[in-house]
Amino acid sequence: MLVTKPVRRSLALVALVAGVLGLLLSLAAGSPAQAAVVLQYHHVSESTPASTSVTPKRFRSHMDYLESHDFDVVPLEALVEALRSGEPLPDRTVAITFDDAYESVYSAAYPMLKERGWPFTVFVNTDPLDQGKGGFTSWDQLREMAEHGATIANHSTKHNHLQRRKAGESQGQWRERIESEVVDAERRIKEETGQNHKMLAYPYGEYNNEVKDLLASLGYVAFGQQSGPIGDHSDLRALPRFPFGGPYGEIEEFATKAQTRAMPIESVELYADSELEQPLDEVVVAAGARPVLVLNLEQDNLAGRINCFAGGQGAIETRVEGRQLITQPGKPLTPGRTRYNCTAGTGESGRFYWFSQQWLVTDKDGRWVHEN
Repeated sequence: MLVTKPVRRSLALVALVAGVLGLLLSLAAGSPAQAAVVLQYHHVSESTPASTSVTPKRFRSHMDYLESHDFDVVPLEALVEALRSGEPLPDRTVAITFDDAYESVYSAAYPMLKERGWPFTVFVNTDPLDQGKGGFTSWDQLREMAEHGATIANHSTKHNHLQRRKAGESQGQWRERIESEVVDAERRIKEETGQNHKMLAYPYGEYNNEVKDLLASLGYVAFGQQSGPIGDHSDLRALPRFPFGGPYGEIEEFATKAQTRAMPIESVELYADSELEQPLDEVVVAAGARPVLVLNLEQDNLAGRINCFAGGQGAIETRVEGRQLITQPGKPLTPGRTRYNCTAGTGESGRFYWFSQQWLVTDKDGRWVHEN
């Protein structure tokens, strides 16, 4: 196996150190400390599945916007370190990530990022690379990108739905299998690139409490695909990112999302009923459910300004009790992945607070619906 030599990592280390120093200098200067945004992409291509692709032209427009509006593009590790140390996150700070290590990341996105000297993260599911599967980068290409500021991180070996058990699989067998998929992927990344960051992006953005607890026990920070900026309330086991692909990513929408601030919340509560008598300890619910989201807010008078939306339903009902926002959809959630997005104006032109709650919906008998 080839392992990147220390000298080949010098540029990446310089980018990381510069990113961390930039964060600390911003904090020392007293800049606004509200949130940081993590951008998520898959393909950067005109010929790959539209739902998970942005065109190279659109991707360049995103990067041009960040550059022309003085955003700080930092390594993902810098954001994680700030969260772990309890440091606030400077405003207008972004990290750029790609899931699956598709070939277009190397051929289309990487040249645009390299010319700017910007760091980025590639979350790799390792089996396709080990198998030489078409449409994915090679380990050689990942090593080259790593030399120019790329972080190579974990997306599991096989890209399975991590929270789903196989037929007849016990809890212990499930845990052993998922732990192997995570640990083996980390081992292969270290063997091939020398990197070992213990950062994982959930395949499909899916997780439940068992998966989050397993990742935490292994020492990982993990990222989902629920939208929103990172704030000091964010769960290190399921950090949010803004996904871009398909119809999402027109420059006006991108600008709005890049400038969002984390919703100032003290805590989040989930309930099965509108009377708030049946607490939910899990984001997995069965078909027919209309779960309730409760946001306990830090600020007076913010709850009345918040609007919430549910996937496939548009705006949903909210009610306010002091600093507490309570929201529930009018119709049952559709089986599969869905979310509630809640936003409110910050008082600054074009800027919004944003919070997203993911739900995973089974059929009425608790079985997972078939989906890719």
